[in-house]
Amino acid sequence: MLGSDPSAVMHAVLCRAGLAAPDLRPSMAPLSGGVSSDIWRVALDGRAVCVKRALARLKVEADWRAPLERSRYEAAFLETARRILPEVVPHLLHYDRAAGALVMPYLEPAEYRLWKAELAAGRAEPGAAAAVGDRLVRLHRATARDGEVAARFDNGAIFHAIRLEPYLLATARRHPDLAPALERLAARTAATRIALVHGDVSPKNILLGPEGPVFLDAECAWYGDPAFDLAFCLNHLLLKCLLVPAAAAGLLACFDGLLETYMEGVLWEPRGAFEERVATLLPGLFLARVDGKSPVEYLTEEAQKDRVRRVARRFLAVPERTLAPLRAAWAAEVGA
Repeated sequence: MLGSDPSAVMHAVLCRAGLAAPDLRPSMAPLSGGVSSDIWRVALDGRAVCVKRALARLKVEADWRAPLERSRYEAAFLETARRILPEVVPHLLHYDRAAGALVMPYLEPAEYRLWKAELAAGRAEPGAAAAVGDRLVRLHRATARDGEVAARFDNGAIFHAIRLEPYLLATARRHPDLAPALERLAARTAATRIALVHGDVSPKNILLGPEGPVFLDAECAWYGDPAFDLAFCLNHLLLKCLLVPAAAAGLLACFDGLLETYMEGVLWEPRGAFEERVATLLPGLFLARVDGKSPVEYLTEEAQKDRVRRVARRFLAVPERTLAPLRAAWAAEVGA
């Protein structure tokens, strides 16, 4: 079935969920967005749902493959997160293990604004960023040192395949002189097991809804280092300074708002130790978004990429224990 026509697969999933009849295929249309899944909007009687099916080979130029079992962990993340903060993730209507697919309500763009689109349009609101930081740290804090959650998300091999290898280790192969530093970051991240990590906290996966931010696409969920989530999101706020130069000051204000709000909620370990892991990991992720297997699509000019490389390489070569020096260096680089 996994090699079938995607719309037929989606229909079969809906039938098994009890949301569609076998002899009547509802209206459905593919949605654009991610590289790791087929995502369809399906019109049912009086409502719309979203069906998301994981892909074995991701839609990027590099040969990037990922275990289909990751959909099971995404379903588990949605269930776990809703017990903590019901409004922070979509409601899981059905998980279809055979197809590696999830069915959720479709959140209408008129009510749920995509944070990536807002930032790309220059609408950088520090309050929205602070709300993201608040919700993220609450999820981390609620699952910190929780043995039951740790056992449920004991999937380090998948996280390695879909995050550590394509980001840090692939980048190490492009920059042999930095390979020891990047390999150490990957090893440290893999060995740090503290809280439930989303794994893809990016503006493209965050909706600004009427009740606050909603996190999507948790197929990278893993019980590990919450520093990864914070660094991953802060990274995008820095990169978007090159996409929207006129909004660079606002984007850095978003960086500050997200970081400050998040750090106020770090209670599971000394804040200095946590920030050091974020500060040392961030330049590795920064470089990975131009030289790893999943480069950001909006940086197309080598001159832009070289600006990222220049700052990232500096802080990988000589790591800092806090984020302030990297933030200041990037502000100087983009003139904000």
